[in-house]
Amino acid sequence: MSRSSEPVVTLDDVGVEFSSTSLMQTLRRKEAEVVRAVDGVSLDIHENEVIVLVGESGCGKTTLGKTAVGLQRPSDGSVRYRGQDIWDAKDGRGDVDIPFADIRRSLQIIHQDPGSSLNPNRTILSSLSVPLKKWYPNLSVDDREERIYKLLDYVGMKPASSYASRYPHQLSGGEQQRVALGRALLMNPDVILADEAVSALDVSLRIEMMDLMHDLQREVNTSYLFISHDLANAYYFAEKVGGRIGIMYLGNLVEIGDAEEIIRNPKHPYTKILRWATPVMDPDAAREGTKELPMRKIDIPDPKHPPSGCRFHTRCPKAREVCTTQVPQLTPADESGRSDVACFRSERNHEYWNSEPLPE
Repeated sequence: MSRSSEPVVTLDDVGVEFSSTSLMQTLRRKEAEVVRAVDGVSLDIHENEVIVLVGESGCGKTTLGKTAVGLQRPSDGSVRYRGQDIWDAKDGRGDVDIPFADIRRSLQIIHQDPGSSLNPNRTILSSLSVPLKKWYPNLSVDDREERIYKLLDYVGMKPASSYASRYPHQLSGGEQQRVALGRALLMNPDVILADEAVSALDVSLRIEMMDLMHDLQREVNTSYLFISHDLANAYYFAEKVGGRIGIMYLGNLVEIGDAEEIIRNPKHPYTKILRWATPVMDPDAAREGTKELPMRKIDIPDPKHPPSGCRFHTRCPKAREVCTTQVPQLTPADESGRSDVACFRSERNHEYWNSEPLPE
């Protein structure tokens, strides 16, 4: 799938911090601890593109996704929609070329649990009418209903009039997810954040849902920022349409590139471990069930006190002394231009190669 030259959404050196205060800290009047959920991430999302963010729970992929669609204010860096800083538009700072209302309508989200995102006391027709009333107040009742029926039919919920009269609890998980997708598409968005949108579905339904999202993308020319902890799902969703996969670890984007390149020729040690841990991606690992885990330790470092230098060095089997003090930057992995990686091993002349390996 070809990408436009100008990005729809641009994240430039984005960081997001959260304060963490326990009851004991409050009673003892101690300062709140700061968690750096996203740390210095830059990313462009182009028209009609698919980008999948993958990583362990707590790596910051959902926070980054919400920041990209204007649902989370960054602590530093900037997020722009078609060149307009989203938060300048929100706060009315400077010259605003694109109103925040237009930005908000153009950047939509599909939540992980569609059941909890749908009002249990409203029929599907009533729930889908809410955004239309807000953004298209001039539509008549008949026009609104006709648009909703067409949408339900579009996402495979037939007969539409029957589904429209039901409540969320009367729908299966897959049907609820179709309603959530349809609600996002009602706004004709430029970018949809799909936050673990298929993780709660059965395997067969996951494939069906991802195929539906691909079909709808071709029809409406939207872009997806798809979040997943499952590398197999990520590969299926991105590779089928020539998309990219980004690997996140403790708030950092450590590798990003064409889906085929990331899976077939991973450069970062963490990406290699994720691939090894996904049997469908690594048949050799599946056959060698007793093979030793290729990392120093399983435990993830405390995000409140991340390691110095490369954040992955405490678990990396290839780490050397220089990794404990220097922070690798995301750079082209090789001349092919198919992936970028934040690892000293991709730099032939880096002092990493003369540095001492860390003790086992």
